[in-house]
Amino acid sequence: MIALIFLLIHPGEYRKLFVIAFIPGVLSVLLIFLLKEKRQPASTLGKGNFFSFFKYWKIASPEFKKLVTGLLLFALFNSSDVFILLKTKETIGTQTLNILGVTLDNETITIAAYIFYNLVFALAAYPLGVLADKYSMRKVFMLGLLLFVFVYAGFTFSPSILLIFILFFIYGLYAAATEGVAKAWITNTAHETNTATAVGFYTSCESICAFLASVIAGAVWAGFGSAITFISTAFISMVVLIYFLLKFRKN
Repeated sequence: MIALIFLLIHPGEYRKLFVIAFIPGVLSVLLIFLLKEKRQPASTLGKGNFFSFFKYWKIASPEFKKLVTGLLLFALFNSSDVFILLKTKETIGTQTLNILGVTLDNETITIAAYIFYNLVFALAAYPLGVLADKYSMRKVFMLGLLLFVFVYAGFTFSPSILLIFILFFIYGLYAAATEGVAKAWITNTAHETNTATAVGFYTSCESICAFLASVIAGAVWAGFGSAITFISTAFISMVVLIYFLLKFRKN
């Protein structure tokens, strides 16, 4: 929100904005050194090179493998949020929005919508985490996947500015229902002596899949347009949702 206000006062000065954002980023890193951790059991995988953590798959539990397979399939088609922002800019075009006498242009509306998404994500993450613990991580996560399908299907068309903000609201709920819940679910299926390794294994593979997802999305967008990009992602996500419905009936 501070960034948006800054851009309203100083339009287009993104370089200065990134320099300012660098300061709290450095402070955040420095604060990590103040943390004290309890000594955890050492990993049973031993030492090795950067790719040694891939060995975890060999000793992982069947439940972990089943879960991560579904999560990585979803990650393989869950491209960067940049594509949603590009679609938002494409849809808004030359439209403007007047709020309290302040006229917002295309770029400002796009940034405001993304800020709104992050706000919803931040507010909804805790209560959805509580629901996941109380009822079922599987149910909350699958609800998140369903919301994701709805959002991408909605962006397939050319939504109005109001509908764009509604979709970003739902997108924030999706993120809150999946990101933290997925990692907690993974932790619960991992061995106690290799919990961090299990999460690291998933996160590394997820990053690789996210990179490939963005490459695929970019190629589809360039070749067939944004509508095909979003509807195909929505379709694959529905397939992943069906996978979780079939594979995790008892959770």
